[in-house]
Amino acid sequence: MKSELSALERLFYPRGVVVIGSASKGKLGYELLRQMCDGGYGALEGQRLFVVNPKSEGALGVRGYSAVAAIDEPIDLAVVASPPSTVPSVLEDCGKAGVAAAAIITAGFSEIGNDEAEDRVAEAAKASGVRFVGPNCAGIVNTGHHLYPSLETRPPAGRAAVVAQSGAIGGMVLAWAKQYGLGISKFVSYGNAADLNEIDLLRYLTDDAETDVVALYIESVADGRRFMDALHACTRRKPVVVIKAGRTTAGQRATLSHTGSMAGADRVYDAALKQCGALRVGSVEELFDACKAFLSVPSGIGGRIAIVTNSGGPGVLAADRGEEVGLNVAQPSPVIQERLSAFLPGHCAVENPIDLTVEGTGEWYRDVLVAVLAEYDAAVAINVSTPYLDSLELARGVCDAADQVADSPAKALVAAFLPEEIVADSVTYLENRGVPNFATGERAVAALSFVARHKPREPALDDHSKALTPPAHGGEDGSPWPGRVDGVGPLTDRLEGLSALPVSPETNAILEPRAMAWLDVNGFPVPPFRFAESNEEAVRSCQELGYPVVMKIVSPDILHKSDEGGVILNVSDDATARSAFQKLERIGAGRAFRGVVVYPLIDGAQEVLLGLSRDPQFGPVVAFGLGGIYTEIWQDVTLRVAPIDRGEAAEMIREINSFPLLEGVRGEPRRDLDALAETLSQFSQLPFRYPRIREIDLNPVFLFKEGDGLLVGDVRVILEHNLKERHR
Repeated sequence: MKSELSALERLFYPRGVVVIGSASKGKLGYELLRQMCDGGYGALEGQRLFVVNPKSEGALGVRGYSAVAAIDEPIDLAVVASPPSTVPSVLEDCGKAGVAAAAIITAGFSEIGNDEAEDRVAEAAKASGVRFVGPNCAGIVNTGHHLYPSLETRPPAGRAAVVAQSGAIGGMVLAWAKQYGLGISKFVSYGNAADLNEIDLLRYLTDDAETDVVALYIESVADGRRFMDALHACTRRKPVVVIKAGRTTAGQRATLSHTGSMAGADRVYDAALKQCGALRVGSVEELFDACKAFLSVPSGIGGRIAIVTNSGGPGVLAADRGEEVGLNVAQPSPVIQERLSAFLPGHCAVENPIDLTVEGTGEWYRDVLVAVLAEYDAAVAINVSTPYLDSLELARGVCDAADQVADSPAKALVAAFLPEEIVADSVTYLENRGVPNFATGERAVAALSFVARHKPREPALDDHSKALTPPAHGGEDGSPWPGRVDGVGPLTDRLEGLSALPVSPETNAILEPRAMAWLDVNGFPVPPFRFAESNEEAVRSCQELGYPVVMKIVSPDILHKSDEGGVILNVSDDATARSAFQKLERIGAGRAFRGVVVYPLIDGAQEVLLGLSRDPQFGPVVAFGLGGIYTEIWQDVTLRVAPIDRGEAAEMIREINSFPLLEGVRGEPRRDLDALAETLSQFSQLPFRYPRIREIDLNPVFLFKEGDGLLVGDVRVILEHNLKERHR
């Protein structure tokens, strides 16, 4: 870690920089040199700039050399813009000269399928001791060091860092930063991430004293759990705003379980970002606005917001947006309304939004904003201007109000002056006096919501990169069950035949009776049940459990029993028991029918789902949602990267849209949410105790009234076909 941080330090604070590539006008090397020169690199003590190419060609007053090793001064950073085939030898030359870091601008590698060439670059860099961003990147920026080896717009200096897998997206943010006054501390485009990636950069920025907020654009991550550890460490120190590209279902993998089919890649990223305390946004505009808000609005503000406008329609739109993003756009108290009515004309609306109409003056804005901020956490001042209005006067009123409430704790005032071509001078005035301006009222209230809902999170269970405990009751290969079923206490009287039940050869699923016994051994509450291979055994099992009962088919070829009529409810006597067995036997004819499993019929419970699946990048993922046969129809499911503790489990439970059903509505009892949270937390740890588990569904789980606990009504366990393959 020490050497890695040292390389990153020299990446951002190089004593000397060499640009490697043609210095002829129009070439990338020339443009990078121009950016460096125009940005003022060399103005600070010890900064030296050089260029290397086969012709030893210099430009813009920068001396040229034929090789990095020929430069007799310290070089920390190489900016590589030479042809793809030359990059490995360039890095070898850099290594000999003691260069610690490189930004490889050159394209033509894995982004076009040329993986072998990219591997050669990575191997050469490793052998030479050079850490690098790229290839196929747009370079880096450190405004405080006058360092601009990038093809993007040079932004103003400030406190926001931008880390982007896509140079174009990062460049868009930098361009807007210059246009709209967002100060940037550092920018990194890491391109193909053949070496340094988002994990390394997050770790560095966590301790960067020049950065107060981090903006991150990712398309994928190198290692999901290491990414979570780095992201969570950063969010505990400063806000991190994330765009994750690829939100559609096209990337979802096909799975055999309910959980797997609902845990698409994007939903897992969403869960991981939430668990780490990062703020996910859906657009570059939101990314920009969130960064601006975090840098200009006091942290810890509440969500009660007032909207003051000179135009009714935009004010209503802002109010609508405020409620959509979870802000409280409540009416002012009678005391405040009376205070406003004392100096505003009767045609002004003193509700929320407060409409000053087109006659609104700078004094009205000032006095109204000061008044409402006595009881609101934040206010948005909207001015939709026309050419004849003096917008500068209105801006002055807004800024005077901001000065008057500046000493009030956790009060925020932002503006939305528009349209841009009319109010440009007013916006400059607002920004210069410390009042951030947003493009619309809707974007202003959304920006406030980012800060209001941002709270650093403690980790549910520390270090997502590690497993928890070794297998507890499983075999040496980490399977949930060794060869036999024994030691299952009160269940042994009807489980003698279970050890002969095979795992499904096609799906690698453990058959239900065996899986239920495994749950029982692991401390999960299951109802009494019986496994029967013949009709007479089935009838005897029903009698022992007591009618009415439920009878289910047991077959390795029938995974989704309800879909095929393999579950029969309300079996009420011996005759219906025989009939039910015969029906299930017919359904299983020619499909490896093994028998039936019988349970007591359970009434008066709310059905929920607990699920586990494995994501390719994040590993085990736990799901919770509404259970039963409608699980995939309603899709009322929330996810977390496993493992989770009881607190995180309780938060998951509250997130589903159906949560009011669990709290108790229309005379229904409140369900045992404490038992559910405890079970969900323990459930999330199973894949770490049993590494061969690929997917588990507990559906339904019968949740009883508060204090009465729960019972697992059905289980599906699918194993990895080859554990060694997954760990290669």
